[in-house]
Amino acid sequence: MTTAYSLTSALARHISQTIVDDGGWIGFDEFMALALYTPGLGYYANDSTKFGSLPYATQGDAPAPGSDFVTAPEMTPLFGRTLATQVAQALQVTQTTEVWEFGAGTGALALQVIEELAALGQPVAGYNIVDLSGSLRARQQQTLERHADRVRWVSELPETLQGVVIGNEVLDAMPVKLLARTGGLWHERGVALSAPDAGDQGAAFVWRDRPTDLRPPLEPQGEHDFLTEIHPQAESFVRTLGDKLGAGALFFIDYGFPQAEYYHPQRHMGTVMCHRAHRSDTDPLADVGLKDITAHVDFTGIALAAQEADMGVLGYCTQGRFLMNCGLLGRLEDASTAIRVQAQKLIMEHEMGELFKVIGLFKGEPWDAIGFAHGDRTDRL
Repeated sequence: MTTAYSLTSALARHISQTIVDDGGWIGFDEFMALALYTPGLGYYANDSTKFGSLPYATQGDAPAPGSDFVTAPEMTPLFGRTLATQVAQALQVTQTTEVWEFGAGTGALALQVIEELAALGQPVAGYNIVDLSGSLRARQQQTLERHADRVRWVSELPETLQGVVIGNEVLDAMPVKLLARTGGLWHERGVALSAPDAGDQGAAFVWRDRPTDLRPPLEPQGEHDFLTEIHPQAESFVRTLGDKLGAGALFFIDYGFPQAEYYHPQRHMGTVMCHRAHRSDTDPLADVGLKDITAHVDFTGIALAAQEADMGVLGYCTQGRFLMNCGLLGRLEDASTAIRVQAQKLIMEHEMGELFKVIGLFKGEPWDAIGFAHGDRTDRL
């Protein structure tokens, strides 16, 4: 408890000083970046347990004590093994030999993909992990120890890259800007201090809105107040990858919507959520550094950013449909009951199957990706 208190206090002081230095206000995107990625203090940069351990291998259905959430690769090895079917096809079609994974978490997904590709007779020449978290890198190195000859960690992208890029729950953790329509006028919602003195231990983070020329890509219908996000950092990230990618494909798996759903009049409270100890809340200004902060992905914006970088869309569909297209149901035939129960959560509509989506992007000539053979929703983007 003392460690947690000192951690959030040190990070709060750092953010408070940044607010003071910036004239008493910072945009939410800057606040989110500081809360998640400040070296040694931010949520993804400190040593707190974030991901549940591998329940299929070690703890039945129970997540690791002290963890905040469990992602699909920790739920069942069939997630990564099934995704590897699509990765293998992409490597063959693009005639590339390397995989790039962003935000590799515990390393579970990398382990599953590497070993399944080898089983499919298509071992990768190199598996490159890009992750900002030093503590997670140590855990990844332990998980991937027996594949150390082909795994490398990089902190910067090369000038050019070739291969297949994958990212599971990466885009949702990229900082977003908050826009609030109040009384018919748009404001950027940022963060200020309840007391002007950053050294005042009683100062708290508070919301503060400023008039802005920024607008969401679609104006929500109606005249009611509306809070939402825009995603310049995630879109810039995709454009950067597209500019650097010589040949290959990209697959991002995350929760989100196309713009018509994202900026629907009924979604007037935005999508920012926090995750801690397997519970969710909507207050990112509290307990900074001790919980994850996320926002749903605007997949239309991702597709448009890809097109701006001379990439095309291979497909867009629900996670459930994607995994079934890649053969998940066949893999369940000989699986244990425990594995089947976990795998079903990946595809069932009321679990992860509908909310989570997969978007595939390509550089070069278009081709038919197996993951989007049925249920493609590209026309809804």
